[in-house]
Amino acid sequence: MGTSAVSPQASFGAHPPLTGFTVGVTAARRRDELVALLTRRGARVVDAPALRILPLEDDIALRRATELCLRAPLDYVVATTGVGWRGWMSAADGWGRGAELAAVCRDAVVLSRGPKATGAVRASGLDESWSPGTEATDELLTWLLARPLRGARIAVQEHGLPLTGFTAALRERGAEVIPVPVYRWAPPEDPAPVRRLVEQTVRREIHALTFTSAPAITAFLTTAGADGLHERMLEVLRGDVLSVCVGPVCARPLAAAGLPVVWPERGRLGALVRTLTEVLPARSRQVVTVDGRELALQGNALLVDGEIHWLSPKAAALLRALAENPGWVLSRAELLRRAWADPDADEHAVEAAVARLRQSLGRHGSLVRTVPKRGYRLAVA
Repeated sequence: MGTSAVSPQASFGAHPPLTGFTVGVTAARRRDELVALLTRRGARVVDAPALRILPLEDDIALRRATELCLRAPLDYVVATTGVGWRGWMSAADGWGRGAELAAVCRDAVVLSRGPKATGAVRASGLDESWSPGTEATDELLTWLLARPLRGARIAVQEHGLPLTGFTAALRERGAEVIPVPVYRWAPPEDPAPVRRLVEQTVRREIHALTFTSAPAITAFLTTAGADGLHERMLEVLRGDVLSVCVGPVCARPLAAAGLPVVWPERGRLGALVRTLTEVLPARSRQVVTVDGRELALQGNALLVDGEIHWLSPKAAALLRALAENPGWVLSRAELLRRAWADPDADEHAVEAAVARLRQSLGRHGSLVRTVPKRGYRLAVA
């Protein structure tokens, strides 16, 4: 019998939809929740925070900014993140100034950057006057610059990094700007996990990366550059590894580098995971019928006759190359080119990997045939 292709959307049996896939998680906040969501859908997760969120070493700068806000009426207050806004309100409560700060903000025009900041503003008993649909700080700035700002007092809650360009543009228009630093981004205490994730990604052992903040993307790419892997990282992110962000603002560093990236319509962790679950299998699953037997390869898992066979990343890459054209002979050199990220590997590595692949397939090992002096093929008869 011959070979016929099956839709990539074909069922992967009763197994969870992300079975076989390895997903990198770079988030610092709520990473346990994200890991749990992915694990429940069958993914193997590599947890490697690219950054961590630190409260200020002391609250002197935050308290000084708060006192400036209370010194005179505010015209505008900008809330950029939910965690930052809640941290500011909580700190003010701790100093016994929470009611005063809430009153000053209530008399001002409150702008919130997206649903998380909006939710935090409302939870503090306030109402936002306007929020951009795209969660973009640039839209907040455009909205403000359309108003007369000379002499206006504007408080800007920062989110991990100073909003230098944002505040400078407002000051150029004559506004008094009070930056409110609540927390800052810092490197992870242990950089080893993120460095390992970088190495696994360039070796194509990771099928998707998840990002929940733009600074985490920048830190991840910076780590790759520091290890001399920047160009190889860009290469895999252009094709083999799917990048999934929580929203368009988060995705900006990847988009600016010309890299493909997907994100959900709503900036939520659950929506991020749903988007990944829809996109990753659809673009990565291979299903072929060989002699009436359906083989479904997804990530590092092969489903044959209802049985799951877990493969090493290298074995899965080999099988994927052979499955692209079942029955076609691929030379050792061609398999080396398609399945190896290691430029120092030789054709003996292919022979050893094929042997391990057959061992992993158990009673189905005969599906991978040797063609003497030519290479290997996936059996079709």
